[in-house]
Amino acid sequence: MVNMKNLKKHLIIFAVFLMGFTILPTTLVHADTPFTVPAKAAIAVDQKSGKILYAQNATQPMGLASITKILTAYVVLNQIKEGKLSWDDKVPVKGYAFALTQNADASNMMVNNEGDSFTVRDMFNALMIQSANSSAIALAEKVAGSEPKFVDMMRKQAQAFGITDAHIVNASGLNNSMLLGNIYPGSDVNDENQMSAQDIAVIAEHLITDFPDVLNVTKQTTAVFDKGGTSEQNLHTYNYMLQGYQNYRTGVDGLKTGTTTFAGACFVATTTQNGFRIITVVLNADGGESDEYARFNATNSLMNYVYGSWTTDALASKGETYSDFSSIKVIDGKSSQLGLVASDDLNPIVPMVNSVADTSHLSVTYQKPDAVTAPIKQGTGIVRVTTKLDSGVDNMGYLPGYSGQSITLIAKNNVDQTNTFTVLWNKFVRFVNRDL
Repeated sequence: MVNMKNLKKHLIIFAVFLMGFTILPTTLVHADTPFTVPAKAAIAVDQKSGKILYAQNATQPMGLASITKILTAYVVLNQIKEGKLSWDDKVPVKGYAFALTQNADASNMMVNNEGDSFTVRDMFNALMIQSANSSAIALAEKVAGSEPKFVDMMRKQAQAFGITDAHIVNASGLNNSMLLGNIYPGSDVNDENQMSAQDIAVIAEHLITDFPDVLNVTKQTTAVFDKGGTSEQNLHTYNYMLQGYQNYRTGVDGLKTGTTTFAGACFVATTTQNGFRIITVVLNADGGESDEYARFNATNSLMNYVYGSWTTDALASKGETYSDFSSIKVIDGKSSQLGLVASDDLNPIVPMVNSVADTSHLSVTYQKPDAVTAPIKQGTGIVRVTTKLDSGVDNMGYLPGYSGQSITLIAKNNVDQTNTFTVLWNKFVRFVNRDL
């Protein structure tokens, strides 16, 4: 005969036993160690808003080697934008820039004869695709008359970006000891450029935002230099995350590698995935001195982490009505309301919790008039919309000088002014209501 009292006791014990098995795996899942990048420093940011998505020792200045060239590129592109330089201008390679092309230890393009000149476009391709150090020097001399004067321009540009702790002594990123004695006045013979990962992210963001066509260069795995000339050759990228290389990843289209003994293996990259672009920086990747893929493996793991932790909240699409602010009052118009549409997509970055976008820390602010006065032309900017994550989401915040993603709501159509009599009457009514 079954003893009911004992049976009940055993059932309770068995139930507790099962509960232990149910709870234990969940507890172990949440006990995972925090993600770290195998490098001395790293950062990842959202390109549109400047939101920091990951940071590891990101404000400590350290060697960046040829990543320097993204600042060199910015100064050159800005000169072209201002009309002080053109893509077809000729750049001579002479003096120590030519002598450096003979050094097999420094990445370069081949130049047959000292004093030969090449187009700015060819030199820019050599700078950003094959990391040609002599190209950086020759472009610096073309723009500023000398490399030291160009370094002054680089320093001024960095300061304009809000970067105050950068140490810049040359245009190439090489150690001064390789520059054949041609070093910046007051710098040491073994000096080298230094910036923090955060500084590099700021420069990369400005480069991509202000000159988006630079990605048409940095996404190339090869390009012809001096086509039809005596120094014609194929340039080859050092970015092994581009198609056809060991670490290929869909969406990667830049940006710049860097390697010196002091800096280690470094890489600033950019990619677009899941509808948003990020910039990543990895400085002095672990094992980079013996593993040529270390910086790319580290970058790939960082990209995986970011896209697994962050997503976007689609609030508005370019050319479409933004539901939270669809129109505004019009004064003295043939229509009393003006329809508004988004000038660009508004898709702020937000954390992803349990595979779902968490918008609880997202705020939206407006810079707007109470009303607009006719006549109004289609496309006129009317309202500024800014989205920002508050500090409660994490302690990383935004890059210095950045405060969220913004777009403008523009006039959907023209609104003509009403007849003169009505305008005068409306002004009288407003005067009475306001001043009397």
